[in-house]
Amino acid sequence: MNPQATTALKTRASVKAPPAPPTGTISLLGTTALLFEAPGELALASQQRIWALSREAQDWPEVREAVPGMNNLMLTFERPPRDAKALEALEARLHAAWASAIALPLEGRLVELPVVYGGEGGPHMADVVSHTGLSVDEIVELHSAPTYPVYALGSHPGYCYLGGMDPRIATPRRKVPVLSIPGGSVSIGGAQTGVSASAGPSGWNTIGSTSMCFFDPAQDPPALLQPGDMIRFRVEGIIR
Repeated sequence: MNPQATTALKTRASVKAPPAPPTGTISLLGTTALLFEAPGELALASQQRIWALSREAQDWPEVREAVPGMNNLMLTFERPPRDAKALEALEARLHAAWASAIALPLEGRLVELPVVYGGEGGPHMADVVSHTGLSVDEIVELHSAPTYPVYALGSHPGYCYLGGMDPRIATPRRKVPVLSIPGGSVSIGGAQTGVSASAGPSGWNTIGSTSMCFFDPAQDPPALLQPGDMIRFRVEGIIR
Protein backbone atom coordinates (compact mmCIF):
# COMPACT_ATOMS: atom_id res chain seq x y z
CA MET A 1 0.00 0.00 0.00
CA ASN A 2 1.13 3.55 -0.71
CA PRO A 3 2.85 5.24 2.30
CA GLN A 4 0.13 7.92 2.26
CA ALA A 5 -2.53 5.35 3.09
CA THR A 6 -0.33 3.83 5.81
CA THR A 7 0.29 7.27 7.32
CA ALA A 8 -3.44 7.98 7.26
CA LEU A 9 -4.06 4.75 9.17
CA LYS A 10 -1.42 5.57 11.82
CA THR A 11 -2.84 9.07 12.30
CA ARG A 12 -6.34 7.67 12.65
CA ALA A 13 -5.21 5.06 15.16
CA SER A 14 -3.61 7.72 17.41
CA VAL A 15 -6.91 9.59 17.83
CA LYS A 16 -9.44 8.40 20.39
CA ALA A 17 -12.30 6.73 18.56
CA PRO A 18 -15.59 8.67 18.68
CA PRO A 19 -18.95 6.95 19.20
CA ALA A 20 -19.92 4.73 16.28
CA PRO A 21 -21.79 6.75 13.63
CA PRO A 22 -25.14 5.49 12.28
CA THR A 23 -23.35 4.47 9.09
CA GLY A 24 -20.96 2.14 10.96
CA THR A 25 -17.20 2.20 11.43
CA ILE A 26 -14.37 1.03 9.19
CA SER A 27 -10.86 -0.04 10.19
CA LEU A 28 -7.97 -1.43 8.18
CA LEU A 29 -6.67 -4.95 8.75
CA GLY A 30 -3.09 -4.62 7.57
CA THR A 31 -2.75 -3.57 3.94
CA THR A 32 -4.93 -6.21 2.30
CA ALA A 33 -8.27 -6.06 4.12
CA LEU A 34 -10.68 -3.84 6.00
CA LEU A 35 -13.43 -4.42 8.54
CA PHE A 36 -16.83 -2.73 8.47
CA GLU A 37 -18.66 -2.80 11.82
CA ALA A 38 -22.38 -2.10 11.76
CA PRO A 39 -23.80 0.39 14.26
CA GLY A 40 -25.92 -0.71 17.20
CA GLU A 41 -26.25 -3.99 19.03
CA LEU A 42 -26.14 -7.39 17.38
CA ALA A 43 -29.60 -8.29 16.08
CA LEU A 44 -31.04 -10.47 13.33
CA ALA A 45 -32.30 -7.49 11.29
CA SER A 46 -28.84 -5.92 11.31
CA GLN A 47 -27.22 -9.24 10.43
CA GLN A 48 -29.57 -9.66 7.47
CA ARG A 49 -28.34 -6.29 6.17
CA ILE A 50 -24.75 -7.50 6.64
CA TRP A 51 -25.58 -10.44 4.34
CA ALA A 52 -26.98 -8.02 1.75
CA LEU A 53 -23.91 -5.80 2.00
CA SER A 54 -21.68 -8.86 1.59
CA ARG A 55 -23.45 -9.87 -1.63
CA GLU A 56 -23.07 -6.40 -3.10
CA ALA A 57 -19.43 -5.91 -2.08
CA GLN A 58 -18.45 -9.32 -3.45
CA ASP A 59 -19.11 -7.96 -6.95
CA TRP A 60 -16.83 -4.94 -6.56
CA PRO A 61 -13.75 -5.35 -8.80
CA GLU A 62 -11.25 -4.48 -6.07
CA VAL A 63 -12.70 -7.03 -3.61
CA ARG A 64 -11.34 -10.57 -3.51
CA GLU A 65 -13.68 -11.88 -0.84
CA ALA A 66 -16.48 -10.52 1.34
CA VAL A 67 -16.72 -12.39 4.66
CA PRO A 68 -19.72 -11.66 6.91
CA GLY A 69 -19.05 -11.82 10.65
CA MET A 70 -21.13 -11.06 13.72
CA ASN A 71 -22.47 -7.56 13.04
CA ASN A 72 -19.49 -6.88 10.76
CA LEU A 73 -18.12 -7.54 7.29
CA MET A 74 -14.49 -8.14 6.31
CA LEU A 75 -13.35 -7.31 2.79
CA THR A 76 -10.10 -8.67 1.42
CA PHE A 77 -8.68 -6.85 -1.58
CA GLU A 78 -7.88 -8.10 -5.05
CA ARG A 79 -6.20 -4.73 -5.52
CA PRO A 80 -5.53 -2.79 -2.27
CA PRO A 81 -6.27 0.97 -2.29
CA ARG A 82 -3.26 2.66 -3.86
CA ASP A 83 -3.36 5.80 -1.68
CA ALA A 84 -5.34 7.65 0.98
CA LYS A 85 -7.72 9.15 -1.59
CA ALA A 86 -8.59 5.73 -3.02
CA LEU A 87 -9.09 4.40 0.50
CA GLU A 88 -11.46 7.26 1.36
CA ALA A 89 -13.44 6.61 -1.84
CA LEU A 90 -13.81 2.94 -0.95
CA GLU A 91 -14.92 3.80 2.58
CA ALA A 92 -17.53 6.24 1.24
CA ARG A 93 -18.80 3.58 -1.14
CA LEU A 94 -19.08 1.07 1.70
CA HIS A 95 -20.95 3.51 3.94
CA ALA A 96 -23.36 4.33 1.11
CA ALA A 97 -23.94 0.64 0.38
CA TRP A 98 -24.73 0.02 4.05
CA ALA A 99 -27.17 2.93 4.16
CA SER A 100 -29.11 1.46 1.22
CA ALA A 101 -28.77 -2.22 2.20
CA ILE A 102 -32.11 -4.01 2.52
CA ALA A 103 -32.26 -6.95 4.92
CA LEU A 104 -32.19 -10.29 3.14
CA PRO A 105 -34.97 -12.69 4.14
CA LEU A 106 -34.27 -15.92 5.97
CA GLU A 107 -34.52 -18.32 3.04
CA GLY A 108 -31.88 -20.89 3.97
CA ARG A 109 -32.32 -24.53 4.86
CA LEU A 110 -33.63 -25.77 8.18
CA VAL A 111 -31.24 -28.38 9.58
CA GLU A 112 -32.19 -30.52 12.56
CA LEU A 113 -29.34 -31.62 14.82
CA PRO A 114 -29.75 -34.62 17.15
CA VAL A 115 -28.20 -33.75 20.53
CA VAL A 116 -27.43 -35.82 23.60
CA TYR A 117 -27.35 -33.42 26.54
CA GLY A 118 -25.19 -33.92 29.63
CA GLY A 119 -22.92 -36.85 30.43
CA GLU A 120 -19.38 -37.04 29.07
CA GLY A 121 -20.47 -35.08 26.00
CA GLY A 122 -21.79 -32.23 28.15
CA PRO A 123 -19.26 -31.86 30.98
CA HIS A 124 -20.24 -28.29 31.87
CA MET A 125 -23.98 -28.80 32.23
CA ALA A 126 -23.62 -28.58 36.02
CA ASP A 127 -21.96 -25.17 35.69
CA VAL A 128 -24.86 -23.87 33.60
CA VAL A 129 -27.29 -25.28 36.17
CA SER A 130 -25.37 -23.53 38.96
CA HIS A 131 -25.24 -20.19 37.16
CA THR A 132 -28.84 -20.08 35.93
CA GLY A 133 -30.55 -21.78 38.87
CA LEU A 134 -32.48 -23.92 36.40
CA SER A 135 -32.75 -27.70 36.31
CA VAL A 136 -31.16 -29.83 33.60
CA ASP A 137 -34.59 -30.49 32.09
CA GLU A 138 -35.40 -26.77 32.02
CA ILE A 139 -32.08 -25.93 30.36
CA VAL A 140 -32.58 -28.62 27.72
CA GLU A 141 -36.14 -27.46 27.05
CA LEU A 142 -35.10 -23.81 26.68
CA HIS A 143 -32.05 -24.66 24.57
CA SER A 144 -33.90 -26.95 22.16
CA ALA A 145 -37.03 -24.81 21.74
CA PRO A 146 -35.85 -22.02 19.37
CA THR A 147 -35.05 -22.11 15.69
CA TYR A 148 -31.56 -20.60 15.51
CA PRO A 149 -30.52 -18.54 12.47
CA VAL A 150 -26.91 -18.96 11.36
CA TYR A 151 -25.49 -15.44 11.57
CA ALA A 152 -21.98 -16.16 10.33
CA LEU A 153 -19.23 -18.76 9.98
CA GLY A 154 -15.93 -18.34 11.79
CA SER A 155 -13.59 -19.35 14.62
CA HIS A 156 -12.67 -22.50 12.68
CA PRO A 157 -13.88 -24.09 9.40
CA GLY A 158 -17.57 -24.95 9.56
CA TYR A 159 -18.25 -23.30 12.93
CA CYS A 160 -21.57 -21.43 13.03
CA TYR A 161 -22.36 -18.35 15.08
CA LEU A 162 -26.03 -18.59 15.99
CA GLY A 163 -28.62 -16.08 17.13
CA GLY A 164 -31.82 -16.56 19.08
CA MET A 165 -30.78 -18.30 22.30
CA ASP A 166 -33.11 -17.83 25.26
CA PRO A 167 -31.43 -15.32 27.62
CA ARG A 168 -32.48 -17.37 30.64
CA ILE A 169 -29.75 -19.91 29.90
CA ALA A 170 -27.01 -17.37 29.12
CA THR A 171 -23.84 -18.34 31.01
CA PRO A 172 -20.48 -16.50 31.08
CA ARG A 173 -17.57 -18.01 29.23
CA ARG A 174 -15.22 -20.09 31.33
CA LYS A 175 -12.45 -18.29 33.21
CA VAL A 176 -9.99 -21.00 32.17
CA PRO A 177 -10.56 -22.36 28.63
CA VAL A 178 -10.61 -26.09 27.98
CA LEU A 179 -7.59 -27.17 25.93
CA SER A 180 -9.63 -29.42 23.66
CA ILE A 181 -13.28 -30.30 23.13
CA PRO A 182 -14.48 -32.81 20.52
CA GLY A 183 -16.06 -31.87 17.23
CA GLY A 184 -19.84 -31.81 17.61
CA SER A 185 -19.72 -30.24 21.08
CA VAL A 186 -22.79 -28.10 21.76
CA SER A 187 -21.85 -25.17 23.98
CA ILE A 188 -23.05 -21.93 25.55
CA GLY A 189 -20.82 -18.85 25.74
CA GLY A 190 -22.42 -15.73 27.18
CA ALA A 191 -25.66 -15.04 25.31
CA GLN A 192 -24.80 -17.35 22.41
CA THR A 193 -24.77 -21.03 21.63
CA GLY A 194 -22.85 -22.92 18.97
CA VAL A 195 -21.56 -26.29 17.81
CA SER A 196 -17.86 -27.05 17.35
CA ALA A 197 -17.15 -28.34 13.86
CA SER A 198 -13.84 -29.92 14.88
CA ALA A 199 -11.78 -30.66 17.99
CA GLY A 200 -9.98 -27.72 19.55
CA PRO A 201 -9.73 -25.37 22.53
CA SER A 202 -12.82 -23.58 23.83
CA GLY A 203 -13.83 -21.16 26.55
CA TRP A 204 -17.51 -21.99 26.23
CA ASN A 205 -19.62 -24.29 28.44
CA THR A 206 -20.23 -27.62 26.71
CA ILE A 207 -23.69 -28.99 27.54
CA GLY A 208 -24.11 -31.72 24.93
CA SER A 209 -22.92 -33.28 21.70
CA THR A 210 -24.14 -34.13 18.21
CA SER A 211 -22.92 -36.69 15.68
CA MET A 212 -23.57 -34.34 12.75
CA CYS A 213 -20.54 -33.51 10.57
CA PHE A 214 -20.20 -29.76 10.00
CA PHE A 215 -17.17 -29.61 7.73
CA ASP A 216 -15.95 -31.97 5.01
CA PRO A 217 -13.27 -30.65 2.61
CA ALA A 218 -14.33 -33.29 0.07
CA GLN A 219 -17.78 -31.70 -0.26
CA ASP A 220 -18.78 -28.57 -2.19
CA PRO A 221 -19.32 -26.42 -0.25
CA PRO A 222 -17.24 -28.03 2.51
CA ALA A 223 -19.27 -26.39 5.31
CA LEU A 224 -22.62 -27.99 6.15
CA LEU A 225 -24.26 -24.64 6.92
CA GLN A 226 -24.15 -21.14 5.48
CA PRO A 227 -25.29 -17.74 6.81
CA GLY A 228 -29.07 -17.59 6.55
CA ASP A 229 -29.59 -21.29 7.26
CA MET A 230 -31.42 -22.30 10.44
CA ILE A 231 -30.78 -24.92 13.12
CA ARG A 232 -33.10 -26.84 15.42
CA PHE A 233 -31.65 -28.93 18.24
CA ARG A 234 -33.58 -32.18 18.60
CA VAL A 235 -33.26 -33.86 21.99
CA GLU A 236 -31.92 -37.35 21.37
CA GLY A 237 -31.23 -38.02 25.03
CA ILE A 238 -30.39 -36.53 28.43
CA ILE A 239 -27.66 -38.03 30.59
CA ARG A 240 -27.68 -36.86 34.20
